[in-house]
Amino acid sequence: MPTTLLPEWHRQDGVQLTWPTPQSDWAPLLDRIEATLEAIVVAVARHERVLIAAGDEATAEQLRIRFANLGVDNGQLIIAVAPSDDTWTRDHGPLAVERDGHITLLDYRFTGWGGKFPAERDNALTRALRDQSIFANDVETHEIVLEGGALESDGQGTLLTTEACLLNKNRNPHLSREQIEAHLSETMGIKRVLWLSHGHLEGDDTDSHIDTLARFCNEHTIAYVRCDEPSDPHYPDLKAMEAELHALRQNDGTPYTLIPLPWPRACFDPEDGHRLPATYANFLIINDAVLLPTYADPADIEALKALEAAFPDRTIIPIDCRSVIRQHGSLHCLTMQLPCGTLA
Repeated sequence: MPTTLLPEWHRQDGVQLTWPTPQSDWAPLLDRIEATLEAIVVAVARHERVLIAAGDEATAEQLRIRFANLGVDNGQLIIAVAPSDDTWTRDHGPLAVERDGHITLLDYRFTGWGGKFPAERDNALTRALRDQSIFANDVETHEIVLEGGALESDGQGTLLTTEACLLNKNRNPHLSREQIEAHLSETMGIKRVLWLSHGHLEGDDTDSHIDTLARFCNEHTIAYVRCDEPSDPHYPDLKAMEAELHALRQNDGTPYTLIPLPWPRACFDPEDGHRLPATYANFLIINDAVLLPTYADPADIEALKALEAAFPDRTIIPIDCRSVIRQHGSLHCLTMQLPCGTLA
């Protein structure tokens, strides 16, 4: 059987999260981000299990009590102790591929998006969970730098990604585009890579992760961020990205169905005024539902309607992510889905 990088809509055992610590950059916002993560846990636990990596046993016990008081079924929670630097599970969590009918987890090197931030504990987190027998699968370690937020799989051998991230010399300066494609083919079964050369968000530390810009909703459909405000500095680049998406073709030569996502009002950090990367593309697909990041913006309703059209058989669950963008990510960045057969 071929190797497949499973798409996000593949049936899931659970969703993995990393709980923030008072020693992290979240310290000034700790109560707010914990409240956001609490909302995510409660929403996901109605549909599947939640794996939380806590920094120490005291935090783990506090979380058990916290979620028991919220009525979360204990059987829906796995809380493990694994030290971390930050909360961005999408980028330090494992990537799941199916090989010969079995799940294998790929553990890539995480360097804090090209050495921008400390990441040694994050980089070791997947192995720490493996050593506690949290996973039911082999964990295959790779020295290549690669982050989950940089990859969008259709489950049929097509990968959508950005040149700005995967070809950035702060990741794998010794690898060419062809060598990266060969690695993706060998380890994940990728048959073709759709490269976007445009698209970015101000305040984004990831060098244009695809999950902030354009997302597969199914193998035929891509939802993407569209900016319709010519005065916004994002307008030219996102218009160019939109043209690139219109030019993409499926395996059979037909265009993709494209679903534009609205452009929220500009959000700025209240401390120093820099622009924050608010995006509706950073949604999370789970069993029978989709979690949508919202920003207390009039465009939230338009985004909800767009995802209802993209996912007619799933419930759309809004999650207020104003706290999350303060640290330059959003909902999808905080999470990593774990396909069926992943959790012990």
